[in-house]
Amino acid sequence: MLRLMKEVLPLIPASEKYDLVDQLRRSCKAAPRLIAEGYAKRHQKFGFQKYLDDAMTECNETIVSLEQARDIYGINPKVINELVDIYDKSGRQIYNLSTAWTNFKDPKRNQESSKGKR
Repeated sequence: MLRLMKEVLPLIPASEKYDLVDQLRRSCKAAPRLIAEGYAKRHQKFGFQKYLDDAMTECNETIVSLEQARDIYGINPKVINELVDIYDKSGRQIYNLSTAWTNFKDPKRNQESSKGKR
């Protein structure tokens, strides 16, 4: 998020201030906030899960916006590609956390796995 805010946003043309810049600013900050907010609701059956799904969505939105900045305005392709890779990996890590959390919170699955260990 910090690299995007410092190394990409200042290079996007002013004409994109209320579109691409605004979208990137919001989406890059949203994923960590959603994870934090969702974790506070982890006791709810689907509370945390929904926030993880939303965080993955924000990672995907950030990737698309970064690629648009690169492809439309030629903004530092090396930096953009590195950031796209980071957001892609982050989205996959959030997906893996979501899957693990589902399995962890599913009492039926936990009972079945403990039966198999006996």
